[in-house]
Amino acid sequence: MGNAVALDYPGVVFSRNRSAAPASPSDAPDPVQAAAEIERGNGKGRPTPRRKVAEAANKRPLVPNDRRAAAKAAREKQREARDRQYQAMQTGDERYLPPRDKGPVKRYVRDYVDARWNLGEFFLPVALVFIVLSLFTASNTDLAFVTVMALYAIVLLTVVDAFVMWRRLRKRIVAKFGEVPRGTVMYAVMRAFQLRRARLPKPAHKKHGVYPD
Repeated sequence: MGNAVALDYPGVVFSRNRSAAPASPSDAPDPVQAAAEIERGNGKGRPTPRRKVAEAANKRPLVPNDRRAAAKAAREKQREARDRQYQAMQTGDERYLPPRDKGPVKRYVRDYVDARWNLGEFFLPVALVFIVLSLFTASNTDLAFVTVMALYAIVLLTVVDAFVMWRRLRKRIVAKFGEVPRGTVMYAVMRAFQLRRARLPKPAHKKHGVYPD
C-alpha cells in the first residue's frame, strides 16, 4: 500500500509520510540568536543597562568638590583682572581698559580734551571757594548776592566753553572717523569737567597743547 496506511474509520484517514515528519532538533531556531535579533530589531544593539547604572553614568558634578579652593581661585582671578584694569588706566593699554574707554574714537576724544585748556577743569575748585565765601557773606545781603551772581556767571561760562569745545571736536571726529558714536558727547564733556590730574585713563601727555592728528 506504499507509504500511506488507511484505516477503515468513517471520515478519518491516517497517513504516514516521511515528508511530513517533524524537523530534527538541529533545525530549531537558536534562542540566544533569536534574542540578539530582537535586540537588533529594536535599534539598541546592546543589552539595556540597569536604571541605576545609567543614572550614575549621566551624573556630573555641578560644582568642584573643594568649594573653598574654587572661591579662592575666583577671587584671585577677579583681583588680577582689577589690577590689569588699574594698570591700563595708568598706561592707556587698550586691551584691558573698561568698555566705555575702549576704541580709537574714545582715545581721540581724551587726547583732544586733555590738550585743551577747559574752564570746566577749574570749576570744582572755584565753586568750593565761592561756597566758603557765601558762608562769610551770609550776614551781608549785598555781598551774598554778588557772590551768588558771580558763581552763576562762572557756571554759564563753563557751559559755553564746553559747547564750543564739543563743536570743534565733533568736526574733527567726523572728518577723521566719518561719524560720531553714541555717548561721545557726554564722554567728552564729563572729562572736560574733571581735574586734569584726576582723569582716568591718565592723559597721554603731561602738558596742554599736544593735539591729536
